[in-house]
Amino acid sequence: MNPNLERQNLVNLLAQEGIRDPRVLQALGEVPRHSFIPRDLHHRAYENNALPIGFEQTISQPFVVAHMAEVLQLRASDRVLEIGTGSGYHAAVLARLVTEVHTVERLPELHELGTQTLEELGYHNVYTHLGDGSLGLPEKPHFNAISVTAAAERVPPSLLAQLANGGRLVIPVGERGSQILEIITRHGDKLEHQRSFGVRFVPLLGEEGW
Repeated sequence: MNPNLERQNLVNLLAQEGIRDPRVLQALGEVPRHSFIPRDLHHRAYENNALPIGFEQTISQPFVVAHMAEVLQLRASDRVLEIGTGSGYHAAVLARLVTEVHTVERLPELHELGTQTLEELGYHNVYTHLGDGSLGLPEKPHFNAISVTAAAERVPPSLLAQLANGGRLVIPVGERGSQILEIITRHGDKLEHQRSFGVRFVPLLGEEGW
């Protein structure tokens, strides 16, 4: 396995499939995805597929990670909230694009694993939190972007309340087995809704989730 070559092949595939933002492609090319999955799956690390990471959770398909980052239209100075740390891969990609990432995980085991991996790889601008992701981080409001990597029946009001003016939120919304990625942009008191494509995420569990 040559991780550098396999990452570049993945980046080339993502570009062919429609990812246009060069910063997003560069981030996917820099983050060692194999470090965020179980060792027995390292040979599949750079497939464009979701993979199991234990505890009935998955690491998202790279195309979906790239697309979610791209639609957020991230700037280097942004503060981002991620809901669903998982193994930490998505947070690591975001950390290559912005100044500060806060990520929330509800499962203690994954919170500990993700925190350790991110620290070992030197992602010092990622701050991990254990808690109910459906409520976000009300003590740290007004994020420029919010990325939700678990599916909700509806967009949690607490997350909308934490979105800064001009900010964008991306979240899979729908039923447990099938969702649509929804992109919401705040314009003062008004929210603009757009819909992307169909996805299938694990459910967002919590007070304002399932």
